[in-house]
Amino acid sequence: MESGLPRRRRGRALAPWFALVAFLGVPPFIWPHSWLLAYLAQSATMIVFALSYDLLLGATGLLSFGHAAYAGLGALIAARVFNASGMPLVLLPFVGGIGGALCGVLFGFIATRRAGTAFAMITLGLGELVVAAAWTLPGWFGGEAGVAIDRASGAPLAGWSFGPVREAYALIALWCVAASVAMFALSRTPFIRLANAVRDNPARAAAIGCYPRRVRYGVVVLSAFFAGIAGTLGLINLELVSTESVGMMRSGAVLIATVIGGTATFFGPVAGAIVLTFFSVVVASVTRAWLFYLGLFFVVVVMAAPDGLAGFASRHMARIAAYGWRRCRAAYLWSAAALSLWLAAVVFAVQWAYAAQFGSDQGAASGALFGALFGTGAGAGAGADAAGAPLLAMLGASPLPVALALVALAALTTRHALRTHARATAQAGTERSAGAAR
Repeated sequence: MESGLPRRRRGRALAPWFALVAFLGVPPFIWPHSWLLAYLAQSATMIVFALSYDLLLGATGLLSFGHAAYAGLGALIAARVFNASGMPLVLLPFVGGIGGALCGVLFGFIATRRAGTAFAMITLGLGELVVAAAWTLPGWFGGEAGVAIDRASGAPLAGWSFGPVREAYALIALWCVAASVAMFALSRTPFIRLANAVRDNPARAAAIGCYPRRVRYGVVVLSAFFAGIAGTLGLINLELVSTESVGMMRSGAVLIATVIGGTATFFGPVAGAIVLTFFSVVVASVTRAWLFYLGLFFVVVVMAAPDGLAGFASRHMARIAAYGWRRCRAAYLWSAAALSLWLAAVVFAVQWAYAAQFGSDQGAASGALFGALFGTGAGAGAGADAAGAPLLAMLGASPLPVALALVALAALTTRHALRTHARATAQAGTERSAGAAR
């Protein structure tokens, strides 16, 4: 019993790593399509980017609005070095990390003079300065065209030129896992523990001999290093770094991914990065309303689970472990049904509104989405459009009754799910009291 417990704990600790490796490594062998490799490459890039941002927000409590500057400038430096030297592509993310760290040395020296809201505002100003410089210095930043590379022009490694998409993705996935392992090891060091103390109580940390500004400065440099790696992985994937790489949209995206996933656990930003990339790639390929869905999802997560998806999952896993799956099964099945009905109601209302506003193009996209949602489409593309468009036309003839019916069903199912959860909790409490009485 005693030897099995540590083994079980080790299994739980390694399970997220196995899941990450399976997410990055298994799909290319099962379904080796170019769009899937592009999605996985963007997910791997965002995973490293979100974990680097979590070093600031989660570990040190520093809210930054200019984190994309480190990723973009690191990628730009890596692109210039690669074009000038033709170095092996395998080493390019490390060069980008060094470039990002050098930018962190400069910007961090300015930003860490203050903490809290002042730090956030300083990073916002620095980010805007970098964006302005990107447009005013086209000779260095490449202007609207950006700076391009040919990833196959570098020195080959073991017969790999990294020109094919699969070889480039393999390099991106390996660097993603390596950077994640490095940041996980870093999060267990005494320095990051000291950063946690500065985050929780800087006055007490200073009283025991710590210098909060130096700690924040060191974390900013480390975070910028890994952000530079993330930016260079994006460079390898797209073979281009542009002014959008340092823009506020990208800084906002990494903030959203980190908050969605949660900063309480290490793998929270990983989950948030995967979800954000799903919205920006998969949902965006179907409907132009993807930003609306992303914003709505972000609001729901912040209101229902302030600790993010990872915290939400850990709480319910602990609940299942305490009460047993057999007792919780009905409650979670009703919750899944309620969630599906609310999702159908929201998607129906939003897609109908967008189709009414933007006309036939959005109507065709809405038909594809409805075909996938209700199981009428055989797959993506023209087949889904042909199957989903009649369904959309049928539902669009009388949208208000359909919307009201979906909302009513969702509300009733939600009410029953809440009652089932309360019943399971009460039953577990009664059994626990009876066991204590014995």
